[in-house]
Amino acid sequence: MTPTLQELQAGLGEIRESPRDAGLLRLIVRRPQVGAREVIEEARLDTAEGLVGDTWSRRPSRHAGPDPESQLNIMNARAIALIARTPDRWPLAGDQLFVDLDLSADNLPPGTRLALGSAVIEVTAQPHTGCGKFAARFGVDAVKFVNSAVGRQLNLRGINAKIVRAGLIRAGDLVQKIVP
Repeated sequence: MTPTLQELQAGLGEIRESPRDAGLLRLIVRRPQVGAREVIEEARLDTAEGLVGDTWSRRPSRHAGPDPESQLNIMNARAIALIARTPDRWPLAGDQLFVDLDLSADNLPPGTRLALGSAVIEVTAQPHTGCGKFAARFGVDAVKFVNSAVGRQLNLRGINAKIVRAGLIRAGDLVQKIVP
């Protein structure tokens, strides 16, 4: 059963308590083919390929090839926990990385860099919004929640990022803002 809009709104306080500067990588999900998900403990991030073994590098976009501004889809672990209700449903969101970190626009504006394992990623301006697949998996109220004014400000549906330094990441790794 999917949560109601009221239940989702009641969970905003917990999401707002997400760490601002350093948190944890809670889950890595690789998408080896359309519709398939693999939860993995470690992954290699590559500046050209994205998350190695994921379909991002083979997906078409308005750029004709994969969109370099959306190599990685990242979602707040507290938000997906509220929306999905059980950890086994987190991969259905379609994101590759789930982090316990404040993903709000105020905290992580485009251009912000994050150290993750031995990799460095950069938040991009490419919006990440709830789509038809997200609604089918988590309900219309979940889409209303993530696309509401507060949902957009907190980036509850997640953020997009690109890889600026290749490296190895593992579930449980620290995700930390890099201060310029």
